[in-house]
Amino acid sequence: MSLRDMHCSFSPAALSAQDIASLLAELDGWTVNGELLERRFALRDYHETIAFVNALAWMTHQQDHHPELAVTYNSCTVSYSTHSAGGKLTNNDFICAAKADALYAQRAGA
Repeated sequence: MSLRDMHCSFSPAALSAQDIASLLAELDGWTVNGELLERRFALRDYHETIAFVNALAWMTHQQDHHPELAVTYNSCTVSYSTHSAGGKLTNNDFICAAKADALYAQRAGA
């Protein structure tokens, strides 16, 4: 089953460095920055950026796993870690990252 087809779980365990490297290889454009899984999404303009943020907000609410967002006129940087795992990376972070990628690929005019 692909990451984007999975659902977040309650109380996930922190991942090992080996698990993080393996899951990171399944994602495009994501990096690990300290203890954050991050990606900057480039968008055409403010309207497209806010539409993406709104779609992302809906998805993350459904998964009950919310990222940190840095929103500018034509980009959105998404940062994941899992608070319930002490700020470490878990499967939930990678699941939501894959779902964010799917939303980005589906945006109008992509």
